[in-house]
Amino acid sequence: MSEQKQTNKRYKTIDRDLVYRLACIQCSDQEIAEVVGTTVTTLRKRFKSLLEKGKETGKQSLRRAMWEKAMNGDTRIQIFLSKQYLGMKDAPEDTQNTTPLPWED
Repeated sequence: MSEQKQTNKRYKTIDRDLVYRLACIQCSDQEIAEVVGTTVTTLRKRFKSLLEKGKETGKQSLRRAMWEKAMNGDTRIQIFLSKQYLGMKDAPEDTQNTTPLPWED
C-alpha cells in the first residue's frame, strides 16, 4: 500500500475586511501583518489582490476628497493640484539666459 501524505496545515484565520480597511488607509504591508498577526510573506501570498485593491481605493478616496475641497474654494489645494496636474510652478525658469555673468573686481 502506498502511504498518503496528510497535510495538517492549519491556516490562521485572518480578517479579510480588516486587511482591506488597513490597505485603504495606506498602511504598509509590515504594519498590516503586525496587526493581523502574521508575516509579511504570508500576507502578500494570501492577500495580494486584496492589498492592491485596498491601496488603490484609498488613493481614489484621497483624490476625490482633495478635488472636492479644491472645487469648494480651498486655494491651497487648488495651487497644489494645479502644480500636479497642470505642470505649473511657483517661479518660472529662464532657460534662454543661462550663461554666467562676467566677474569683475
